[in-house]
Amino acid sequence: MYKVLYIFIGCISLALGILGIFVPGLPTTPFLLLSSWLFYKSSKRLHDALHRSKWLGAYIRRYESGEGVGRTSKVVSILMMWIMISISAFCFIENVKIRILLFVLGIIGTASVIYFVPSRKKNQSNEE
Repeated sequence: MYKVLYIFIGCISLALGILGIFVPGLPTTPFLLLSSWLFYKSSKRLHDALHRSKWLGAYIRRYESGEGVGRTSKVVSILMMWIMISISAFCFIENVKIRILLFVLGIIGTASVIYFVPSRKKNQSNEE
């Protein structure tokens, strides 16, 4: 019974993680890591497929191993986040308080990427 529930929740978590790549404010990493854990507990085949995934596999493996993220990836992540925040704030949101909240969350997100996401060590300088 738990196996089916874990697979179901893992699929929902994976969908939210993928959606988080494109939607500002929706986190990607926690959902992908949750999916990996749920698949590990329920289905070796799904867990292995997620880890072998062309788009997400290397990202998950590097994060789980503590290997870190390259400088280029961090810069691209922050740049894309601010592009999406700017598009959202100036094209879709008219309320000034919500715009300010969005920018504050962007600052928090930027600080999180800079200070909390592990960086790749100098001897692992191969950028993606």
